[in-house]
Amino acid sequence: MALSLYDLCVPTYLQILGGAEGFLAKAKQHFADNKQDPDEVVEAKLAPDMLPFRFQIVAAAHHSLGALKAVQAGQFAPPAPSTADYAGLQKLVSDAKEAVQKMTPAEVNACSGKDVTFQVRDTKIPFIAEGFIQSFSLPNFYFHATTAYDILRSKGVPVGKRDFLGKLQIKS
Repeated sequence: MALSLYDLCVPTYLQILGGAEGFLAKAKQHFADNKQDPDEVVEAKLAPDMLPFRFQIVAAAHHSLGALKAVQAGQFAPPAPSTADYAGLQKLVSDAKEAVQKMTPAEVNACSGKDVTFQVRDTKIPFIAEGFIQSFSLPNFYFHATTAYDILRSKGVPVGKRDFLGKLQIKS
């Protein structure tokens, strides 16, 4: 059975966005239980030269819903700067998940073989939709979702691998 463009990415985006919704909610509860302001984690980093938690969440949403929009439009760029607070980041993930859920196999698969250009400043990197998703979008999506999860772990939030994975695509 050949995998379609839809099958290649949409179930994975939904699974990990669902996991992110869960670990963000668990972290918010942890912060409330410990009388900590969840907005304090928004600028947290794992290393001085890394981008903060806020960017990690924005980038995960951008490399899921934004990637699907990019294959439709033929153009992808880095996410716009964000000033979202913790609640805003939770909403961003939920909104991305909801929008990805609404995408149909027909509309995603219609982009198969389509040219997609990643542009940052004067640099343009050409892709075909499948290569863009497989070699650029999905790796970045996992990287940023994992980094956000790791920042929460570094702040003492009791989340584990199952929280990250979300709902598995098991045989029914």
